[in-house]
Amino acid sequence: MAIRHWPKDQRPREKLLLKGAGALTDAELLAIFLRTGLPGLSAIDLANQLLDRFGGIGPLLKADQNSFSSAKGLGPAKYCQLQATLELTQRYLKEQLNNGSVFTSPKQVEDYLSVQMRDYQREVFSVLLLDSKHQLLSYHELFQGSINETSVHPREVVKLALGKNAAAVIVAHNHPSGVADPSSSDIAITHKLRSALGLIDIPLLDHFIIGRGEITSLAEQGKM
Repeated sequence: MAIRHWPKDQRPREKLLLKGAGALTDAELLAIFLRTGLPGLSAIDLANQLLDRFGGIGPLLKADQNSFSSAKGLGPAKYCQLQATLELTQRYLKEQLNNGSVFTSPKQVEDYLSVQMRDYQREVFSVLLLDSKHQLLSYHELFQGSINETSVHPREVVKLALGKNAAAVIVAHNHPSGVADPSSSDIAITHKLRSALGLIDIPLLDHFIIGRGEITSLAEQGKM
């Protein structure tokens, strides 16, 4: 049955207008992006097939042009449209951080880090440098690979913070497994960084761990 024949409150567009985008499933959101399905397939059916093929919304959004465009129902035009949408989202979130006080709205930081880091296929350690009002000065991806106590060098974080005249620091790294639970190594790194930055009177405000669909704050867990 075509989507236009579905009950009104089950159609993706009408559901979005009635309940907000957050109420939609990945398939429903993707169906709105696709606009139409294929012969014998509604946009929702096509969306579900694409999510199965790519292994979820994250891998689909991060697919290269050849992989994306080779899927039925997609193509170069859809790829360009999606990339433009993703870039607009990232620019919006960055603008919100640049214009707002980070810790009056920490959700802004979580959203920005999630968009930036959740779909990386390898671990990346990033540093957010803040001014005295806790506004973002700059964002840096400092280390890549297997993040552990030997690969994250506190002196590099200290050097970066001093070079940018930062008043406070937030750090974050992603877990490609998708699980955002902190390891003992994550906690040990956090304590080393806090001690190193403390020597130059720059507080480490938080350490975020980015998973797929979840994010953990070590400060909120009392593990700083």
